[in-house]
Amino acid sequence: MNKTIRRSAVFTLLLVFALLVRATWVQFYEARALADDTDNRRTVMEQYAQPLGDIVVGGDAVTGSTRTEGSDLAYKRTYTDGSLYAAVTGYSSQVYGATQLEGIYRDLLDGTETELKDPLDVLTKERAAPGDVITTIDPDVQRAGYEALGDTKGAAVAIDPATGELLAVVSTPSYDPGTISGSGSSDAAAWQKLSEDEDEPLVNRALRQPLPPGSTFKLVVAAAALEDGLYGTVDEPTDSPSPYTLPGTVTELRNESSTAPCANASIRVALQYSCNTVFAKLAVDLGQDKVRAMAEKFGFDDKELDVPVRAYASVYPSGMDEAQTALSGIGQFDVTATPLQIAMVSAAIANGGELVSPHMVARTGDADGNVLEDHDGEADTERVVSSATAEQLRSAMRTVVEEGTGTNARLSGATVGGKTGTAQHGENNSKTPYAWFTSYAKSDTSDRQVAVAVIIEQSDAARSEVSGNGLAAPVARAMMAAALDG
Repeated sequence: MNKTIRRSAVFTLLLVFALLVRATWVQFYEARALADDTDNRRTVMEQYAQPLGDIVVGGDAVTGSTRTEGSDLAYKRTYTDGSLYAAVTGYSSQVYGATQLEGIYRDLLDGTETELKDPLDVLTKERAAPGDVITTIDPDVQRAGYEALGDTKGAAVAIDPATGELLAVVSTPSYDPGTISGSGSSDAAAWQKLSEDEDEPLVNRALRQPLPPGSTFKLVVAAAALEDGLYGTVDEPTDSPSPYTLPGTVTELRNESSTAPCANASIRVALQYSCNTVFAKLAVDLGQDKVRAMAEKFGFDDKELDVPVRAYASVYPSGMDEAQTALSGIGQFDVTATPLQIAMVSAAIANGGELVSPHMVARTGDADGNVLEDHDGEADTERVVSSATAEQLRSAMRTVVEEGTGTNARLSGATVGGKTGTAQHGENNSKTPYAWFTSYAKSDTSDRQVAVAVIIEQSDAARSEVSGNGLAAPVARAMMAAALDG
């Protein structure tokens, strides 16, 4: 063999060896990354090659799958009462991906989850039958909130205080995920319409829209004042002038009603009449660090609150001067909260001062009904305030509903406590305020209980008619009635 042939043979062997090394590298080291690449059409084809598993509410599937025609994606997602449950399920789209429970449990729902497979399936890379996601959502409570919100822009959350189970997660205006689940022209048109809608129906307002909580935040300040010992009971008079001059300024903070007995009012009376002056002064007397510490116990500033959908953090600001601290005491300045967070405040108070971490998935299972993950009874519990403080706050909240600003939440056959809120919106309060209401209810004849938070961002009501009691409390009442009815 001459030298040229020998060199060519060696070079060819090196090329073959390099090709084998590269093929091995791609197959065994880069395969996962390639499979997970959103631009890999085969991944999407595999995902929709068979019917997906279901998301279950109240024992019934609220999702399904249907055979497609003229597409390499064999099945597409369908939804039962899609608009009603969109804030729970999210969407699974052949084009636009998957969100919320559809996205979090994608591998379980499409059968690629390792836990679904037996060892032989893992070796052969065969897909298993898809699994299901069983939620904690109560269909009656969900529907009650959705119908009560109606055409308004808003959101509502209901929690079982004892278990942390989310009974309802409602966001309006909503959308039907089924209109964007396929890959046709109608799906593209529906997606464009949703994306361009100024009311942002794709935003989950219940979990991912932190806004100023207004006077509902006064419950947090009241809890801090009692736990700190600044005041011993909710019936002890406070040192609170009315009007109250914000520290370091000449600006007078006044109360909504000039005739309300807010001067030196007790915490009970201040909650009953929603006295701004009392809670602004309390926040300054406590100092922002103590108020923040209490807010964080309730869940504020938690940037990893997963239910399991990641909820946006509710925020109590730092670095404030005393005037800003005063405004934070009435849920203004830069304080923001989601309806989930405000519902957590009421839930902890209702549960004797203990906060059970909220969650909306009870368990997951395989196609044969075997439980893969069971979340019942696994929720973390943390003490936020003492049982004595919780009892005093519940008592004061009952006064709000029975005699104060929250009378629209009264419910026959139940003990109800609540707190209204109206939060300023826009520069110099130029836009329509947000209307809030948060509450707890316990049945007088059973062990059923519920905590609720509602926000109305925008409604057809005149500005002068916007109030937590007028707009948000009736929604909470409907949800509480559904929860206690069972």
